[in-house]
Amino acid sequence: MNTSETLTNPGPGHRTGDDSNRFWPTRFWPTFWSLARPYWFSEERRAARLLFFAIVVLNLAIVWVNVMLNQWNGNFFNSLQDKNQERFYELIWQFTGWAFLYIVLVVYQLYLNQMLQMRWRRWLTEVWLARWMSESVHYRLMLKDYGTDNPDQRLAEDIKLFVTDTLSLFFGLLSSVVSFVSFVGILWVLSGPITLGGVTIPGYMVWIALVYALVGSVAAHYIGRPLIALNFAQEKREADFRYSLVRARENAEGIALYRGEPDERAHFTMRFRALVDNWWNIMKQQKRFTWFSAFYGQLAIIFPFVVGAPRYFAGEIQLGALSQISGAFGSVQQALSWFVDAYTRLASWRASIDRLGGFAMALQQVEEIDRPMLVQAAPRIELQDVIIGVPGRDLIHVQGVVIEPGHHTLVRGFSGSGKSTLFRVLARLWPFARGAAKAPDPQQCLFLPQRPYLPLGSLAYALSYPRASASFGDEAFSRVLDLVGLARLQPLLTAAEPPDGLATWSQRLSGGEQQRLAIARALLLKPQWLFLDEATSNLDEAAEQQVYQVLREHLPDTTLISIAHRPSVARFHHQQMRVVPGMQGELASLVIEPLGAE
Repeated sequence: MNTSETLTNPGPGHRTGDDSNRFWPTRFWPTFWSLARPYWFSEERRAARLLFFAIVVLNLAIVWVNVMLNQWNGNFFNSLQDKNQERFYELIWQFTGWAFLYIVLVVYQLYLNQMLQMRWRRWLTEVWLARWMSESVHYRLMLKDYGTDNPDQRLAEDIKLFVTDTLSLFFGLLSSVVSFVSFVGILWVLSGPITLGGVTIPGYMVWIALVYALVGSVAAHYIGRPLIALNFAQEKREADFRYSLVRARENAEGIALYRGEPDERAHFTMRFRALVDNWWNIMKQQKRFTWFSAFYGQLAIIFPFVVGAPRYFAGEIQLGALSQISGAFGSVQQALSWFVDAYTRLASWRASIDRLGGFAMALQQVEEIDRPMLVQAAPRIELQDVIIGVPGRDLIHVQGVVIEPGHHTLVRGFSGSGKSTLFRVLARLWPFARGAAKAPDPQQCLFLPQRPYLPLGSLAYALSYPRASASFGDEAFSRVLDLVGLARLQPLLTAAEPPDGLATWSQRLSGGEQQRLAIARALLLKPQWLFLDEATSNLDEAAEQQVYQVLREHLPDTTLISIAHRPSVARFHHQQMRVVPGMQGELASLVIEPLGAE
C-alpha cells in the first residue's frame, strides 16, 4: 500500500470552543477534505473513480426513469378520465418495462455503492492502523492528553460512519440536484401562470416550491442544530461504556479477588446513565424535529392538489396533468428539501468528522512533534548529558554512562526514580528526554516488562511473538517451555484458545506463569540484549534464581540489563547502575558501580 498519501493535519478545523453547535465551522471543509482526499488520489484511485462514475451514471439513470414515470402517470390518469381501455392496457405494459428497469438500476446502484463504501473503508482503516501502530505512536498517544479518547472507536465506528455518510449524503444531494433540474421545467409548464392583485406570475408552482423548501430548511436547521453536539457526545459515551466493559473482562480475576463487583457495577451504571441521559436529550430533540419534518412532509403531499385544483375544476387541465403537477411538485420540493430530510444524518456525519479530525491532529502531533529522543544505533549503550523526565518534570540527569556488550548490569534505585523510564528511552519510546544517547539497534533487543503481553492466538504464537510461530519447530517450543518449568503446557501449543473456555492466555495463566512464558520467549528469540524490567517479580526467590541461571547458561551471547529488587539477583550480573538522589532540588543521577558498592 502506498501510504505517501497520508491523512494530513486538519488544523483549526478540529472541534474547539463552540464549533460543536455550528454546522459548518470555520475550517470544516478543509478538515473534511484532508480526511477524504487521500483515498481518491491513492494507488486505488482508478478503481475508486470508476466505481464513483458508475454510481453517478446509475443515479442519473434513476432520475431519468422517474421523469419517464411522471409522464406515464399523466397519460395513465388521462386514459382513466377518457375511459380509453385500449390505451389503459397499453400503459400497463409500459409501466412493467419502466418498473423492471427501475428495479435493475436501484439494485446495482446499491450494490456498487456498498462496494465503494467497503473499499474506501478498508483503505482508510489500513492507513490509519499503519500510522497508529507504527513507531510506538499508539503508546505515545497515551502519555499526554491529546483529546483522543477511545482510539478503537475512531478506527472502527467513526471511519465507518464517515465513509457511509459521505457517500450517502453526496449521492443523495446529486440525485436531488438532478431531480430538481429535470422536474422544475415540467412543473413550470404544467402549473401555468397565476394572477394575484393584477400581477401575473408564470410557473407559480415552482416559486411556491422554492419558498416552501427554503422556509423548511431554515426551520430544520434551527430546530435540529442541538443534535450536532448531542451526537458527538453520544459517540463518546457509547465508546466509554463499551471500553469499561472490555476492561472489566480483561481484569476479571483481579475484580473477583478484591470482591470489587459492587464498585464495578456502580461504575458501569454511572457510565450507562450518562449514555442514557444524553440519549434522552437526543430523543427529545429528535421528537421536536420529527414533529416538524412529519408535518412538513405530509403537507407537501396535499399542497399541490389544493393549489392545482382550481385549474382542474375550471377545465384548463385534465386529471392526468393534475397528477403530473403533484408528482413534479413533490419531486422539486423533495429535491429542494434535501437539507431537511438529511439533517439528522448530517449531524452524525459532522460528529464523525470532528472525532476523526481530532484523531488525525493527534497522530500528526505525535508523529512530528512529540517524537522519542533520537537514540543512535551503536554496539554499546552510551548516555552523555541526557535528561530523562516525565510529563511536567525532569527526573534524572545522566552525565556519562557506558555499558559494553557482555557486561550484565543490574539497575537499582528507589521506587519512582525513573528506572523503567530509562528502559523506555533505550527502547526509543519515550518523548520526554533530551541529550545524546546511543544504544543497540531495536532488532537486537528484547524488552520484558513486569506484566508480559500475551497476544490472542495459539500458545505457540504467544511464545514466538512478535515473530511468526512457523519460524520455529515444535521441538524448540517444547525445549524452552521445559527450561522455564512450563512443560505441562506443551500439549497446548497448537490450541488457539485455552482449553477451559477462558478468553485469553493472560487469563488462563497466573502472573508467575506469564512471566515464565515471557522468559521462554526470550530463550526462543535469542536477542543480543535482554532488558528485564522486574520481569521475574511474580516468582519466588528460588524460581527467580533458577530463571536467571537458565538465561546465563542458554543465552551466553546475550547481555542482561535487569531491574530487580531481590539481592539474590545480583550474583548473575557484573555491575550495577544505581540511581543516586539529587541534593537540594538537583536532579537524580546515574552511576556505574561494582556490585556491593553503595
